[in-house]
Amino acid sequence: MEGSVKESGYYEGERLTHLLALVQRGIETSKPSNVNSLPEKLWLKKQIAIGINEVTRVLERMKPNPTDTRQPPVQLQVVIVVADCKPRMLTKHIPNLAASRNVPVLYIRDHKRASLRLGELVKLKTALAIGVKARGNDLNLLLQQILTRDDTS
Repeated sequence: MEGSVKESGYYEGERLTHLLALVQRGIETSKPSNVNSLPEKLWLKKQIAIGINEVTRVLERMKPNPTDTRQPPVQLQVVIVVADCKPRMLTKHIPNLAASRNVPVLYIRDHKRASLRLGELVKLKTALAIGVKARGNDLNLLLQQILTRDDTS
């Protein structure tokens, strides 16, 4: 299955609400609590690649060969893509690119509101794609549980 696009269904309805709530909780618990930390938007940009262009850029910088030890400093743990965006051409390349880097893709849809809901997570009006960076924080642990659960179901 390596190198293929894995579509384990879409997150929609209650399943989507649950996923977004878990990601939101992961973001909240991963935030540094000290007052002298980075502003929230800067901190968020260090944890998540936001938007189609940034997700694509990070994926392209990752090496397709996992045995190559010279990996870039930024690795994506998972990419979340809005499945019902128009035109579809905007996000069409992401699943294959992610699969070539062994990065799982979660597809979300919500009757043309998925981009609004994804945008809320990252403090923007809308977002068509986000990539969660592998930083070893609470957000990554929660997403690993989701990915593991999806693999077994």
